[in-house]
Order: sequence, then C-alpha cells, then structure tokens
Amino acid sequence: MANHASAKKRIRQTGRRTAVNRARVSRIRTFTKQVELAIASGDKEAAQAALKAAQPELHRGVSKGVMHKNTVARKLSRLSGRINAL
Repeated sequence: MANHASAKKRIRQTGRRTAVNRARVSRIRTFTKQVELAIASGDKEAAQAALKAAQPELHRGVSKGVMHKNTVARKLSRLSGRINAL
C-alpha cells in the first residue's frame, strides 16, 4: 500500500483513468459486436451502416491510447472484407 501522498494520489488517478479506459474499450466492443450481428444476419446495408458507426469509435480508441493502430486497422479491414463478401 502507498505510504506517501504522491503515491496515494497516483493510485487515485490510476483508478479514474482505468474506469474511463474500460468504458472506452467496452464501447468499442459494443460497436464491433453490432457490426458482427449485422454481418451474421446477412443484411449488407445494415452491416455497412454499423461499420460506418463503429469506425470513428475504433479510431478514437487509437487516439486515446486504449488500442494499437495496427489492431484497429486489422479489425476494420477484416470487417469490411466480410461485408463486401455478403
């Protein structure tokens, strides 16, 4: 456990940041899942709309530092490829 003021403050800050980052990652997962469900249903228009909504969320995750840019690029590429295959 922290024994001095600066360490206690870092623990508080880390807790707040962790909560924000978890919410961000959860939101990204939700948007990705919506695209997956639209692809599974076979509705190309709905899947394209869901991907268009998910794209900025994924890129925001990169800019906020919760996801790596290559991970997001790979996920978007694979999702768009699956949509185009419908």
